[in-house]
Amino acid sequence: MSDKNFDLAIIGGGPGGYSAAIRSAQMGKKVALIEKQFLGGVCLNVGCIPTKALLSSTDALDIIKKADTFAIHVEKVSFTLEGMIERKDNIVRDLRKGLEGLLLSNKIQIIKGKGKFLSKNEIEITGQTSEKISAENIIIATGSYPTEIPNIKVDHKKIYNSNSLLCLKKQPKSMVIIGGGYIGCEFASFYTRLGVKVTIIEALPSILYSHGKDLAKLLSGSFKAEGVDLKVATKVLKCEETADGIEVYLDNNEVIKSEIALLAVGRKPLTQDLNLDALNIQMGKQGEIIVDDQMRTSSPNIFAIGDVIGKWMLAHTAVHEALVAVDTIHGIESKMDFSAVPAVIFTKPEIAIVGLTPDKAKEKNMDVEIAKFPFTALGKAHALSEKKGFVDVVIDKKTKIILGAQAIGPSASILIAEMGLAITNKLTANAVIDTIHAHPTLPESWQEALLITLNRPLNFPPNLKL
Repeated sequence: MSDKNFDLAIIGGGPGGYSAAIRSAQMGKKVALIEKQFLGGVCLNVGCIPTKALLSSTDALDIIKKADTFAIHVEKVSFTLEGMIERKDNIVRDLRKGLEGLLLSNKIQIIKGKGKFLSKNEIEITGQTSEKISAENIIIATGSYPTEIPNIKVDHKKIYNSNSLLCLKKQPKSMVIIGGGYIGCEFASFYTRLGVKVTIIEALPSILYSHGKDLAKLLSGSFKAEGVDLKVATKVLKCEETADGIEVYLDNNEVIKSEIALLAVGRKPLTQDLNLDALNIQMGKQGEIIVDDQMRTSSPNIFAIGDVIGKWMLAHTAVHEALVAVDTIHGIESKMDFSAVPAVIFTKPEIAIVGLTPDKAKEKNMDVEIAKFPFTALGKAHALSEKKGFVDVVIDKKTKIILGAQAIGPSASILIAEMGLAITNKLTANAVIDTIHAHPTLPESWQEALLITLNRPLNFPPNLKL
């Protein structure tokens, strides 16, 4: 096999792409990973990692601000947004460097440039590298980009998207966030804790509308307590720049003045310029690539994973899709199951969901038991001074199999893993109840909520519904 011929070529070096490369290399295959910009993709460079690095700074600030709660007295606290941005940049650089070393240690050939299909087995690469390669199988993992809308022009000076806002080093006095999904809410949670006046405008009836009423209600209340102005069921007609900021015109005739704005109305699959039309690859209405449950496209040797398939735009889902695709390529039976995909929103308080939500169960008229356990009834939450929040569970009334779970409150991102394991393995309520949970800990909340579904509460009044 020549240097230009590979067993597997992957276009896109994000979590899905590099995971596929590593797994295939472990199986003895010759692998090329094509990346036009930075290894790590959206997640490492302009998504998961940088936003969580920034939110970790405000989490630390929160602890210092409420030090008196723990009988610790701090006289003066200071911070700079520029310092937080520099910390974030250093973290991203370190992880990117480590990732490159990991790929090279697996003997993966990293090709820096932009890939485009010439045929079902040939890729032309331009940019930092100019060459043509061939591969027996190809995986598309090119990610996504921030959605734009015609009436709002993102100039990255006064009107930002989620990518460019991560580079802002001068703290604004005020910010309008257009879009109340997880991206908008995470940025709102960060900036409001720095003292920025934040307004969220959401066209749907609530922020985080798709995550259910209970979670949306609690986060809305928390945001309002922190001074965030929420305008839901409201649309933005246009944004106009002024000498000292912007004016945002709403469909209720209101005009909001602000220093800057963030457009956060979702992301779209990045499939342009791949020359997919020439291969007759089946595409969806939003530009997403259609795949089967083995991640195979309409061209048998071409697979697609991650944001480009338009399903769950989450790094961890892309990684799992990568493993399914590579197994399929190597003749190992594997299929993608989306029934237990965890989703986490790193606001304050944190939110995490997996499986079926209570609202969805009710919409489908399913015969289920739903129970909620509040952190106010949990000893560990009191010890942490983090009593705001709850967990809830959905179980099948007949079989008692766990179908879904949600958490909002301290360490929700960690808590949700236990329920993901339970749902994936179709465990019953008793399987979790009979597992001894350490005390005092936050995971006890799952045990308590599941006891409520069986009408056996230990640390909650009987017959009390929240």
